[in-house]
Amino acid sequence: MNTYEKNARNTIKRVPKRGDYDKETVYKILDATYVCQVAFVVDGQPFIIPTVFGRKDDTIFLHGSVKSRMMTSLEEGIPVCINVTFTDGIVLARSAFHHSLNYRSVSIFGKARAVAHEQKNEAFQVIMDQILKGRWEEARKPSEKELQVTSVLAIEIEDAAAKIRTGPPVDDKEDLELPIWGGVVPLVTQIGNPIPDEYTPEDMGLPASILHLIRS
Repeated sequence: MNTYEKNARNTIKRVPKRGDYDKETVYKILDATYVCQVAFVVDGQPFIIPTVFGRKDDTIFLHGSVKSRMMTSLEEGIPVCINVTFTDGIVLARSAFHHSLNYRSVSIFGKARAVAHEQKNEAFQVIMDQILKGRWEEARKPSEKELQVTSVLAIEIEDAAAKIRTGPPVDDKEDLELPIWGGVVPLVTQIGNPIPDEYTPEDMGLPASILHLIRS
């Protein structure tokens, strides 16, 4: 299937026309960011943790310390919800009530499983590619000691939904004649000039991964 089936868990109820269950839409939003928010409940207490992640097909990979509460809790197979959000613009209406934001958001639902030790490097590469495509081939690979102290989880996407708002403000008709500016202030993220640290030789050029990022 090319879409996620709508159900009680993932159906957008507030402004449902902004909901999108197409897998390619969900993947595109997930692949454009670096950090996700991982929400789960332990002993009745909700937690939400920001962390880097990687996606391969319908699987999300997370990593963290073997002593991390998030990792040890999710390894038990408890339900988990993951969200990513982009803010694309400030929507300025003529009334305070109708101010909003233009955004792209995805929420996914599933359960985690521990990744076997011999498969950790494959998962690490997926996460590295999310951060910077091609960097895995350039960087030192994790040592055995690093692998031993790091837990890696795979979360199969069971359900998901995107919610997207675009366009101008939606003002009440009677407010349109008010002498108040209305419209959208776009927000963008830009790639800056790379800054080498003090241990990088002055004559060392930029690696292929950064050059590809800049050119893309």
